[in-house]
Amino acid sequence: MISESEILSTINMTRTEHLDVRTVTLGISLFDCASTDLDTFSYRLRSKISRYAKRLVETCNMVGDRYGIPVVNKRISVSPIGTVCSSFTRDQMAAVCRELDAAAKEVGVDFVGGFGALVEKGITPGERNLIDALPEALATSDRVCSSINVGSTKAGINMDAVALMGQRVIDVAQATADRDGLGAAKLVVFCNIPQDVPFMAGAYLGVGEPDVVIDVGVSGPGVVKKALDRLMQDKAAGRRVTVDDVAETIKYTAFKVTRVGEIIGRDVAAALNIPFGVADLSLAPTPAVGDSVGEIFQALGLSSIGAPGTTAILAMLNDAVKKGGVFASSHVGGLSGAFIPVSEDASIEAAARSGALSFEKLEAMTSVCSVGLDMIAIPGDTTAATVAGIIADEAAIGMINNKATAVRVIPVPGKTVGDKAVFGGLLGEAAVIRVPGGESSKFMALGGRIPAPIHSLKN
Repeated sequence: MISESEILSTINMTRTEHLDVRTVTLGISLFDCASTDLDTFSYRLRSKISRYAKRLVETCNMVGDRYGIPVVNKRISVSPIGTVCSSFTRDQMAAVCRELDAAAKEVGVDFVGGFGALVEKGITPGERNLIDALPEALATSDRVCSSINVGSTKAGINMDAVALMGQRVIDVAQATADRDGLGAAKLVVFCNIPQDVPFMAGAYLGVGEPDVVIDVGVSGPGVVKKALDRLMQDKAAGRRVTVDDVAETIKYTAFKVTRVGEIIGRDVAAALNIPFGVADLSLAPTPAVGDSVGEIFQALGLSSIGAPGTTAILAMLNDAVKKGGVFASSHVGGLSGAFIPVSEDASIEAAARSGALSFEKLEAMTSVCSVGLDMIAIPGDTTAATVAGIIADEAAIGMINNKATAVRVIPVPGKTVGDKAVFGGLLGEAAVIRVPGGESSKFMALGGRIPAPIHSLKN
């Protein structure tokens, strides 16, 4: 149990840092709602979400007000719809997406995740129908996010699914062409997806999770930046500062941020009489100035993120965040590291727009960061084979390194390198950047499954 004195001490220690809890996500299992009849399933879905989530927003606001630590986003994740609704047709899958959207609006959450499928070893007819429904589903809903897992260290990479998702990313972007391909910003393709991600667009409730659960995403890149600024001021005043000091500062700051997040999350869970699940330690930025992961790199002496030394700093940052966070929480989960979403981080977007941060450098950084190629605007005429090749490369990094990786790229219809795409809100805006050249369609047409690596044989 966390004592009242510890709560007050931790809150007071961080209140001056303008800290917030980035997201509280309520996971809701839909397996007991399953039915072969769409109307029956829709009724059960709406009833269960209303029953458990109707007080989520007001409870998060109440707890945030009590401590002076706002909960920025209130969200829902559900069981993978491709599994729950395995008997449904393509049109029925699109209808389920609209039901999820309506339920999210009814309870006031900003996003609901879980309209997705786990296809790392093969695709069932129901999962294929869901994937085929994605263009219509994401174009006709506002708050639904989708995640498709195409590979894992244990299973290898399903190249049939990779090729299919390359085409569907293009289709989803085209279906929302009037909004700069916004639908693709709500679609992410994973390798090694965790079962308890609270952050969108990857959030879903895994099959081994409780019936309902509260997960929290703590974030805090702005707080880390301010701590490093103070450290660099000490250096300017004559104190010797090394990367050891930097790592310690990040680790200690991550401890404080995570502790606050867990306190808030447990309080929300207790108020709703729902079990607390995990704290996701990920540093998730927003487009607001001062809430940037990219600015951390500048604080440590780089001209911008993307300069030589970027991957080394990111590796240190990711490791220090996890070390501090693990000490602060008994249950750490989700992705837990540093996000580098281009459009959602003003500093990263500026570096990409100027050319200081290339697509190739972003891919190299994913070998040490928390997720992958995230919120990157690419030319609208990018081929499906190229998108599939990008997904395959990123999945390979995840599979070989036994870590979660993902691709969320937005082919912006009618726009090319240098043009600006505007997605709005937390999704931000970004200049369209160049993708790697070359042709990969013949390789993508091979299909099959890339075998799991030898180190997957651990039992």
